[in-house]
Amino acid sequence: MQPGNDTQSLEFFLLGFSEDPVLQPLILGLFLSMYLVTVAGNLLIVLAILSDPHLHTPMYFFLSNLSLVDICLTSTTVPKMLVNIQTQSKAISYTGCITQMFFFLIFVELDNFLLVVMAYDRFMAICQPLHYAVIMNPRLCVQLVLVCWVISVLHALLHSLLVLRLSFYTHLEIPHFFCELNQVIHSSCSDTILNDLILYFVSVLLSGGSLAGILYSYSKIVSSIRAISSAQGKHKAFSTCASHLSVISLFYGTGIGVYLSSAVTQNPHTTSMASVMYTVVTPMLNPFMYSLRNEDIKRALKRSLEGKL
Repeated sequence: MQPGNDTQSLEFFLLGFSEDPVLQPLILGLFLSMYLVTVAGNLLIVLAILSDPHLHTPMYFFLSNLSLVDICLTSTTVPKMLVNIQTQSKAISYTGCITQMFFFLIFVELDNFLLVVMAYDRFMAICQPLHYAVIMNPRLCVQLVLVCWVISVLHALLHSLLVLRLSFYTHLEIPHFFCELNQVIHSSCSDTILNDLILYFVSVLLSGGSLAGILYSYSKIVSSIRAISSAQGKHKAFSTCASHLSVISLFYGTGIGVYLSSAVTQNPHTTSMASVMYTVVTPMLNPFMYSLRNEDIKRALKRSLEGKL
């Protein structure tokens, strides 16, 4: 294969999980089911929040944004994989690959930042309850979400522009089910030192900084809860954080697992399997975590469903 600089002739092949034709219908059915559950579950959360005036608060405003982002995150990867399986074609154009990578980076980083903002919201609600309504006003909430969007878009744009400077073979096989940044970079026939340096630096800066912010917020929250005298008060304060803590644990746990698996093993298929956890499974489970652990969401969903019957 010769390096190709003409982007019109470049074509990538997403190898997915298995080339065994017997397994293709099973993979198609499994991922189609998970995708439909993800979209339906997150849409129900958004509709429940919009339809119930009692849920028009900062916490649920951020939750509705997280649900929308989860739908978009899954929609950047799974539909293309399903189409490829159905058409028995693994091909994706150079433009399509860069576009998919760009939007995936936006939405996965938005997930990350929204979890930080939600941790800050819980910090203010529990540690500064008297000033909460004044500080967490609608204007600040919108500004926080806009800041998350701006940083996420700039982050995705930075990596996408750096990838555009690389050269690739005319026909390139990517051992993944979507155009994951690290896989695309390391599939290049160019020098990728700059890309690797910026990738690791930005990852540590954004992901490490976000995790540090979450840990700081919850350290203060735990201190405030311990200072509450009544057991009922402690339980009520902690219950407002339980769902968020579950989502944080799942998101960061699976994300760290992906990077550990890629560091420990050189098998790209193992890495792609691990990536399913935070790209597909986590967005699918988030609605269940919030609906099963949150009485307000349960009541809103029940009222919404009863109103439509």
